[in-house]
Formats: sequence, structure tokens, C-alpha cells
Amino acid sequence: MSKEKLDKISANFGNPFAETAFDKPFTIKEILDSFEENKVVSVAGRLVTRREHGKSSFANIMDYTGKIQIYARLDILAKDYELFKDLDIGDIIGVKGKLFKTHTGELTILVEELKLLSKALLPLPEKWHGLRDVEVRYRQRYLDLIANPEVKEIFLKRSRIISQVRDFFNKLGFMEVETPMLHTIAGGAAGRPFVTHHNALDFDVYLRIAPELYLKRLLVGGFDKVFEINRSFRNEGISTRHSPEFTMLEAYCCYNNYDYMMKLCEELFCSLAKEINGSLTLKYQDGEIDLTPPWQRISFAQIFKDEFGILAEDDQDVFLQKITAKLNLAGKGLSRSQILNITEELIEKKFPKNKPAFIVDFFTWNSPLAKKKKDNPSLVERFELFIAGLEVPMHIPN
Repeated sequence: MSKEKLDKISANFGNPFAETAFDKPFTIKEILDSFEENKVVSVAGRLVTRREHGKSSFANIMDYTGKIQIYARLDILAKDYELFKDLDIGDIIGVKGKLFKTHTGELTILVEELKLLSKALLPLPEKWHGLRDVEVRYRQRYLDLIANPEVKEIFLKRSRIISQVRDFFNKLGFMEVETPMLHTIAGGAAGRPFVTHHNALDFDVYLRIAPELYLKRLLVGGFDKVFEINRSFRNEGISTRHSPEFTMLEAYCCYNNYDYMMKLCEELFCSLAKEINGSLTLKYQDGEIDLTPPWQRISFAQIFKDEFGILAEDDQDVFLQKITAKLNLAGKGLSRSQILNITEELIEKKFPKNKPAFIVDFFTWNSPLAKKKKDNPSLVERFELFIAGLEVPMHIPN
């Protein structure tokens, strides 16, 4: 796999990047699923293994749906068999030929035509150990997808989830909208924005941290039900669990309350689980999550009253004083993320992790955009969803 190899193929077989199209009517999975002996098929993919046996060779090619074995022979391919022998792992090829089963029962294509569609110039990650360096995996996703087939499944599931979310809301009469990504005021959530400059208007603008304010303006304008699957940006560090650029779903509707939205969340997650996973029981890490409704409802106010003696009437200063005193954090402030971490730890300690839970009864002082409860104005009609002890942010109407 080198400049010399590229020059050799170019001299003997022409430009290895000259092909502009190849007839690929089916994916590899579709070919395997509809296998018929001697059926002529045309397929393309990346060469991932090869085993030479003199005047014949076996190899495997892979596309995003799967992998299939191919069988090349000198007496069939003639000069093109020399091209096949010069191929490197990672090259993208197209083949046409007949399907058959080997004596071990493996579905295989007997190659009758071969095309080199694109030449790999750098080696792929080592076959048996895949790509394990987290930094490389996230910075070079294309290598991660090639080396770790299970990652492809995550991408495919994500695509299906987005489609199912759209179907779910469309069936309920919600209208999908797009709201501005450049904001003159960074609002709708607590987060540090990315700042850029609008040259024509000569003032700074912000990449949105949330679409909430614009979506609510659509409600004011007369639309009853709206949702947006949007990209949002927060300039607050980066890790494998936190991206400064992320996808968010926000949905709003008129004439309903937060009890309705909690029920909507249950129905959304359950419909996705059934459609994508085929079951309401999900495998997660070393355990399982049971999505069967109704989900738990846990009072934020009650948790902090039991643990720290905090009352709903306490203001933010008293709240922080009682927590820092008990946790021996005197003189140190608590950020929202630290409060969230404390909440997660308390939920994990007191409640089962294998069931989703709605956290309700938040204090008014830390929920400025939520409606106060009629029977207790110190608390608001707001909820946060936790699954497996982790917050799944959900945005609800006021």
C-alpha cells in the first residue's frame, strides 16, 4: 500500500480513480437475504480480507449492511486476476458474478467481472484488535466505522430513531419547524454560547444554546403544536459524554399541562423501543432497563428535604448553605452541574435504576421559565427525566 503500488496499477490497468459509477442495485444484506444458487448479482464494497491460493483467491468485501465472501479465479478473470492480486485491504471494488455456496456452506460470489473503484493509500487499523484509541475513534469517525462494525449499528439506529420521532409527532398533529440558529440574545437555557460576528449588521450574535424562545413565539403566533429536531451549541468543554454541538428534540403544545407531557414522553420512548428494539426491555451496560409504564415520579423537593433538611420555601442561598454545610463544602459555590450530580447520586441511592423516573417538584427559584404550582407557589410544574441514573433533558410547555 504505497505510491509504488499506485503507480504499478496505474501503469498496468489505468487510473484507479477513473470509475465514476457502478451498478449496485442491492446491498450486501439484501443479496444474502434473497440468496439463490447461480443468481447473477452486482455489488460493491470495501475489501477487508483476502486469502490467495495460487490461481484462485477468496476475499471478503463489506458495505454498511454487512459482509460477503467473493471467489476470484485466473481462468475467469484473465488479466484482471493480476489486478485482483495487486489489491490492498481497504480498496473499494465492484464485482459481478454468480452466487454459490462453498463446501462449508458460506454464501459466495464467483467473480466474473472486477472493477477497482477507489484505491486505498493508507493502511486500515489492525484487523483483530480493531480501533480502540478513544481519541482517534472520535476524531476520525470514518476509521471507527470501518474498524468497529458495531458502531455502524449505532448510526443506523440513530437514523431510524429520528425518523420514528418525526412519525410519532406527525401522527399527533404536531408541526415540524426550523427556528434560527443565530441568536441576538443567548437564551432558552443555562449555557455558555459560542459568539460570532455578523458583518452586514456589525454586531455579535450567538449560536443557539436552545430553540425554546423561538418555539414559544410560534405558540404565541397561533400554532397549537410544534416540534423541532435541532442542532444546538454550548461552549462548555468536551468529552465522550458531552459534545459542544449536539442534537436536541423540543416539543411544545397549547392547552395541556406537564402531566400530559410526561405521558407523551412515556409514549414516545415506548413506541421507539418497540419499533427499534422490539421490546420495552433494553440492555444497558451490565443490566437492563424496563420501560413499561407508568414510570416513577420522584419529588426533587422531598429528596432534598430528607437528605439536607431543605424546605420548599428556602431561597437559593439557604439551599446552598444547607448542602455545603452537610457536605463540608463551606466557602464553595455549587454549579448547576454539581447540583445535578448530587441529584443523580441521591436518585441512584434511593430508587431502582432499571426503571425510568420523572423528577418533579422543582423549586421556583431555579426554574424561572416554568409555571408555579397552584397549591404551592414555591414549586413549579416542571419535570426532568432520568433513565439509568442519567438525566435525559426534556423540554415542556409553560
